[in-house]
Amino acid sequence: MLIPSFPHYPLPLRLLGKRRFFSLRRLLGAVLLTISAVLLPHSAVAQQVLPSQREILDQLLKVNAYFMKSVPDPGLPTFGGGKERTSNLWTRAVYYEGLMALQGIYPDERFFDYTMAWGNAHQWRPRGSDTTHNADNQCCFQTYLDMYELTQDPRMLTHVKLTLDACVNDPQVHDWWWIDAIQMAMPAYAKMGRITGDAKYWDKMMAYYRYTRDVHDGTGMFNAKDGLWWRDHDFDAPYTEPNGEDCYWSRGNGWVLAALVRVMDELPEKHPYYKECLRDFRAMCRALKAAQREDGFWNVSLHDPTHFGGKETTGTSLFVYGMAWGIRKGYLKEKDYLPVVVRAWNAMVAEAVHPNGFLGYVQGTGKDPSAGQPVTYDKVPDFEDYGTGCFLLAGTELYRLRADVVPADQVSRRIR
Repeated sequence: MLIPSFPHYPLPLRLLGKRRFFSLRRLLGAVLLTISAVLLPHSAVAQQVLPSQREILDQLLKVNAYFMKSVPDPGLPTFGGGKERTSNLWTRAVYYEGLMALQGIYPDERFFDYTMAWGNAHQWRPRGSDTTHNADNQCCFQTYLDMYELTQDPRMLTHVKLTLDACVNDPQVHDWWWIDAIQMAMPAYAKMGRITGDAKYWDKMMAYYRYTRDVHDGTGMFNAKDGLWWRDHDFDAPYTEPNGEDCYWSRGNGWVLAALVRVMDELPEKHPYYKECLRDFRAMCRALKAAQREDGFWNVSLHDPTHFGGKETTGTSLFVYGMAWGIRKGYLKEKDYLPVVVRAWNAMVAEAVHPNGFLGYVQGTGKDPSAGQPVTYDKVPDFEDYGTGCFLLAGTELYRLRADVVPADQVSRRIR
């Protein structure tokens, strides 16, 4: 249980001294909920308490420290799945998305140096050639561009520009035929457009995105009726899960939700592309809220809990990341979505995070609910890095949200 620690001066004065402060109703509600958290049995409130920023950060640092210790040289090849691969592949790139997010709330020279070592080892190049159209190979660009903004080192921009320009100059728009690709590549185009001021990158990313959403395989991969995405053409209608429902893979939908967040973070809020992404984001959040398990996690198959059902950390992390961002930005109602986010985060911390920082219930690589099974607390997936990255994205966004929802960090708040 979170026990509130009060400052030496009165709580109302502490709150009213801030620019952001509770209304009287919210203040009284926070105090009453704090008292309830102290008096009620632990089991009644454990899944409903919004952790403090310190508690969130402690979990992030523990999970990240486990990964950095297990991979002391980030430039060496990875042997995930028993095959040697260069470590600028997409699984590692997703980890660095999370690490850069952690660096944003907790600047640490070790994180910066670890990222520099990784980028330098690969000469800030994509996996494959400088003309690769494979979105997986372009995932590393998101971190390269983040590092460019920190250092202004042109080496970090050179190969990103060569590759993205080759794609922009190719009139075809069918490269992103699987929905994971939206997260792997779309934010890189968004970042590049903002950094260079050249709208051609934004135009190309939306052409790709719209093709995947609306056109691919005749109907597109987004089912607007359900607010969710089929992973690729192997799973759209008439394919169904054993219970007769459509197959909506958790992590695949998580990739799309995360991509929309990361793209909107790069676009002006009044831009038409922003509004288009926001529309899809809200539709997804409504559908995902309805699909959450009672324990806080999401199943790997969002509409068929009997098909390889059970806890899964990567999809859950990505949904927390997206929804926490939406609450913080004011696009999702706090009263409707904050309990969803808090329940999910607390479930992962209680049931997936090992004492040493290892993450359990991470589904291995694949494309559907059957991949990487069984998904358990102790099983090591074929790649650990992207699971860590997803968890870091979730926690850093919840950390930012926490400051907005509860300005006085000492007050525990039980979410109804």
